[in-house]
Amino acid sequence: MGSLFRVVVIGGVAAGTKTASKITRLRPDADVTVLEKGEFLSYAGCGLPYFVSGVVKTQHELMATPVGVVRDSVFFSKVKNVHVLNHTEALAIDRTRKHVRFRRADNGEESELPYDKLMLGTGANPVIPPLPGVELRNVFTLHGVHDAVGVRDMLREHRALDVVIVGGGLIGLEMTEALVETGCRVTVVEMLPQILPMLDWEMAKQVEQHLESHGVRVMTGTRVLGFEGDGAVHHVRTDHGELSADMVILSVGVRPNVSLAVAAGLKLGPTGAIAVNDRMQTSDPDIYAAGDCVENKNLLTGKPCFVPLGSTANKQGRVAAINICGGDDTFPGVLGSTVCKVFDFCVGRTGLTETEARREGIDVETVLAPSPDKAHYMPTAKTLMLKLVIDRGSRKLLGAQAVGPGDGSKRIDVAAMALTASMTVDQLDKVDLCYAPPFSPAMDNLITAADVGRNKLDGHMTGVTPMDVYAKQQRGEDFIFLDVRSPEEYGEVQLPGTINIPLGALRKRFNELDRNKEIITFCKISLRGYEAALILRAAGFDRVRVMDGGLAMWPYPKVTV
Repeated sequence: MGSLFRVVVIGGVAAGTKTASKITRLRPDADVTVLEKGEFLSYAGCGLPYFVSGVVKTQHELMATPVGVVRDSVFFSKVKNVHVLNHTEALAIDRTRKHVRFRRADNGEESELPYDKLMLGTGANPVIPPLPGVELRNVFTLHGVHDAVGVRDMLREHRALDVVIVGGGLIGLEMTEALVETGCRVTVVEMLPQILPMLDWEMAKQVEQHLESHGVRVMTGTRVLGFEGDGAVHHVRTDHGELSADMVILSVGVRPNVSLAVAAGLKLGPTGAIAVNDRMQTSDPDIYAAGDCVENKNLLTGKPCFVPLGSTANKQGRVAAINICGGDDTFPGVLGSTVCKVFDFCVGRTGLTETEARREGIDVETVLAPSPDKAHYMPTAKTLMLKLVIDRGSRKLLGAQAVGPGDGSKRIDVAAMALTASMTVDQLDKVDLCYAPPFSPAMDNLITAADVGRNKLDGHMTGVTPMDVYAKQQRGEDFIFLDVRSPEEYGEVQLPGTINIPLGALRKRFNELDRNKEIITFCKISLRGYEAALILRAAGFDRVRVMDGGLAMWPYPKVTV
């Protein structure tokens, strides 16, 4: 019988516990020990906003298996054959002796554990800006269970009326619904020109307007200067004035927790996270790392990136475990696929945004395509706004974004598969997706968007973005902004500077249009706008473009009649 195979795992949330559990499945003879600094093991951090809102009733549900068994140290010992030491902080890694020094929080005693293989799942730490007053009570990060409990208790006891969320990131925005429903006045303060930098501006603007429609104040381009209060926070100072605040939630991102790795001399990547190869090995072949502490590779650009997600952590943990046990598995990289819920809006993205693609020097075509997520005659149909980013040269899909009350998650997932397979829009528009009126239109939203992309690439449609149209208006350019909706629709809401000729009457009213001027057509979603452009071009109008996304995706003020 061979010597004992000893594995030490530092970090007991996502990547660490996934690695430990998979190792004991592959090597029942392995001696696996998990060191976790905190109290809670294998908890669903992304579920914290729903614990605060009450959708998830208890914190134990975030740490339970699908059948309700809490994943505590006893569970890992009896079911997984994994030794778990929580409240235990790893202090140092001795790579020469292959030992980890640690300290127990209960008695302060220090000790060592030997290892044959070491796994780092140290995660990431919330960014806490070095601002005056950031240490005041009721300033939370919502990065762990303790903060979530503090926020929930304040809401339940109605001790928070004015809440300021610093940063327009995912966790903070997912919290807004719970805060508003409790009666809080919520203000989101974002330093950048837009919230949700994972989206392009016009898509993020739709989310911003949705937040405002639910009473949330959004202040972009605003810098927080400090926090004031007597023990507990009372005000937030910004470069655009002072805000009342009974509670502050910091949502300005996370940084990889690499202190142990740095002290041990392990290599970091250009993003500041731990550098690993596709087998999840660090610069020391006996030390592996996975999850929010490691650097990833962007599947489309091949460049290093830092995209901390629980889904990625679990996949990487499995890969690490297989290789630790002598197998051969690889993790290819990520697309940054992300989805979140903001009130009743689904917000998702995968691949490259237009901004990112242009930064890479790629010549891109874009598509804005709003439409119902199910057959339009179904009472459950809801609007979904899609944006595609396409490489003009190769015609390959580069990225997709989805915003709206419709089902965006499955469209983003299909787009992620298309990106993984390096599909062109010509291939994507023929994918055999399911169709039934309660679930999707006959031509799925993603397929319709791919067809719009093909029409643009093939020269059948010349598009112009709402942002470019608005810029033309601001510059005072003389063009015809033609709304081809019905008179009834036009009478309800309009865009500034438009004229209305319904599509069915267009052929009889050519004489009302100046052939020397550029004409930009649109309707609610610009399907009729596209038809109008084809009619005008056939009639000899040679300066015709279609406004992408139509009225539905116009991100500026509209005129309500």
